[in-house]
Formats: sequence, structure tokens, C-alpha cells
Amino acid sequence: MAGQGLRRRFGLATALALSLALSFGGSGSPALAAPKDQLVAAAPESVGVSPERLKRLDALMKDLVATGHLPGATTMLVRHGKVVSFKTYGARGFGGPPMTKDTIFRIYSQTKPVTGVAMMILFEEAKWSLDDPVTKYVPELANLRVYKGVNADGSFVTEAADRPPTMREIMSHTAGFAYGLNPDNPVDKAYVSTNVLGSKSGQEFVERLAKLPLYGPPGKQWKYSVGVDIQGFIVEKLSGQSLPDFMQARIFAPLKMKDTGFWLPAEKADRLASLYLWDGKTKKIIPAEGFMVLDVTKPPVVASGGGGLVSTNADYARFCQMLLNGGELDGARILSPATVKLMASDHLPDAILDDPKAEFSKASGKGFGLDFMVITDPARAGTLAGKGTYSWGGAAGTWFWIDPENDLFFLGMIHVLAKDGDPALRDLGDRASTLVYQALVQPEK
Repeated sequence: MAGQGLRRRFGLATALALSLALSFGGSGSPALAAPKDQLVAAAPESVGVSPERLKRLDALMKDLVATGHLPGATTMLVRHGKVVSFKTYGARGFGGPPMTKDTIFRIYSQTKPVTGVAMMILFEEAKWSLDDPVTKYVPELANLRVYKGVNADGSFVTEAADRPPTMREIMSHTAGFAYGLNPDNPVDKAYVSTNVLGSKSGQEFVERLAKLPLYGPPGKQWKYSVGVDIQGFIVEKLSGQSLPDFMQARIFAPLKMKDTGFWLPAEKADRLASLYLWDGKTKKIIPAEGFMVLDVTKPPVVASGGGGLVSTNADYARFCQMLLNGGELDGARILSPATVKLMASDHLPDAILDDPKAEFSKASGKGFGLDFMVITDPARAGTLAGKGTYSWGGAAGTWFWIDPENDLFFLGMIHVLAKDGDPALRDLGDRASTLVYQALVQPEK
């Protein structure tokens, strides 16, 4: 799924009406009055961004479309709460209508930070604590066992876990669960064969999950997992609402995120970008079919806290600006500044961080917070982003980062599954990051 990203504190960005009238990303235009649910545009140079240097990012995205690596894309850069650039490229699908600023994308794992915010709303209501065992809220996960091997008949060799995973661990992917998205080991293969993510209810999901062995002991390794789907189940139990209803009432409505949800009503269906897949056999992008193509034309049987949302660049920008502002936007406070800081702090134990070969380690300059990746050492991470930048992305190539140190955030949206198979798209997030920061000529706030 999504494994690239950066981090925290952006400025808000949306301005659909504004963006129709202004050209963002060139020399810029004076800010105009925007509707209350939109961010305000500003000339790049007014917030320390070189318009000439920013053209390099524009050229990269145009080239990816012109050479057929993408049908289209949207990007947005926001600094000091001002929309510096909001661009569209190409079309919603090959041969389809032009990409627009209100195009809707399946954001897959970019759902995870939203579920994390939902969890932290309940954390602030003292309904759970970080080091509580997850079994306090999901007793079905008692008596978990850890994978040790496979018998000759294919059955698992397991041993009892020495303790239940904690809430902190399910939010930092250190609980020991797996995902099944890359079934290169017996545990992940079992997630696929049991169709644990295809369960018909949250209750069935946790009951199926409880029968599967952990990939490893709780707290001993970072392993991308179903932890955020467990979080979605917990949000429902603690709030007494469905996950879609809770997010709508406590996040989307207050932030005026009009096009974000777990499904699309008919009147919005024509704004959905076509979904593609990198085909390793033909080395081409082809229309996507199969398991990962979520049907968003109707409410889901189970709303996936780990990957079920659709959204627009403009909508998700409001979510990012809220975080960059320390939990508040346009008078709507979602979280406290201390809670946002807690989410964007590294929560990995030294036992994981001290492994120089681990994806998230002191050597890599990257850690993991509560449903975000966090840059702990920019030099070791090889990035121009500020220390404390946090981020995540989605399986179809949507991505974002929030940089509190430089008071900016960036959002990119494409719609290609398995994009890392394409060398031209594999490091798109890293290249976009470099091209944004080389244009930042006044880093100070």
C-alpha cells in the first residue's frame, strides 16, 4: 500500500472557485475573497516560494502525462495557509474528460490518518489510553498466537503471545498483525485465503482475525497491517455510531469536506477518476479490475478505516490544514495542539529503531507516529523536508506530507495501483518533494 510520505504542518488549501479564476503556480495572483469553505490563493513569492523554480514540478507532472505514464493528476502546495499552487494535468482517464479540481479519487490508505484522528477525538474524551491492551476494547483478540512455522500438512506452528498488543501498537503497526496485501509469507497468505478483509461485519472481521496467527510478537517489529481497520471497529464500539456517521459528524461536516466519504451518490459519480493498474507483464498501465477496485457506488458493507474513503484534493487539503493549525480550521476545533503533536511524534520502541536494516529506524531518519510516518532526521532520510514532517499515502498513488517546521503541506493525487512497478512513477513522491523544497527560497516562517 502506501509507504512513502513526509509529514506534518501545512497551510490549508482548497479554493475551487478561486482556482477557476486564478492560475496557481506561475507568477501567482493577488489573493481574492474566498467562500468560507475554501482556502485563499496567494502569489508564490509572497510566501517565500520561487514561481520560476516551482515550474520544475509542473514540468515533471506534464511530462508524466505526455509520455503516457499517467492519464492525469492534481497537485496542491500550501504555505502559511495560502494556496501557492493548485494544478490539474491530463484527464480523469485515458481518452476521458479533462482532470478537474473537483475530481474524486479513491484514497485507499490515505484514509488511515483520518481514522487516526477519529481515534484521537475519543482519546481526548478519555475513552481509551495508548498503553491499554487492545483486548480491553476488543476481547475477541485475547489468546492471540504468534507464527513460528508451518507443519508438513500446511497447518501453522504457533506459540502463545506473551501479552496482548496495545492501542499504541495498533496505531503504529507494531502490534504483530499482517495485511495480506503482499502475500509473500504464510501469514499474509492466510489473510487472503480467509478473506479477513472481506468480512460482512466488523464483528466477523475481528472474529476471523482472532483465528489467524500474529506475524510476530507485539512490539518487536514494524509490519504494515490491519491495525487501522481494528481502529475503525473500536471507534464504532466506543462512540456508538457507525464509522461513516462518526467521521461525517465529527470531522467532515465541521471541516466542510463536502466530497469525502465511503461512497459516492449518483450525482457525483461522473467526477470519479478512472482507476488503472500497472501491469508487470505488458509493462503498461491498464484499466484496473479485481479485489482492490472498491465499489464506491453504494455504501460499503463494512466501512474500512484502513482504506475505504474517497476524496478530492481540495477536501483533503482542509484536513491537512486543520492538522497544521494544531487541530483547528475556520473556528472548528477537531483536536487540541497537544494531541496533534502526539500523533506526529515517533512512537517506535528502541528495539525497532536500533535495527539499521529496518524501514523505520534511527539509521533511516524515519519513524512512525499514530497513523503517520514521521521524519526524525532529514539528513539521514535524504530529504529537504523539515524535521517532524509527517505523511502517508494511498495504494493508487495519492500522497501528502505536512511540514510544521516550514509551515507547508503538499497533496498529490493520481489513480494508478501498483505504480511502483513503473520506474517513472516509483519515486514520484520523493521527486515531488525535492522539487517543492528547491523552490522554497525563504524557509523561515
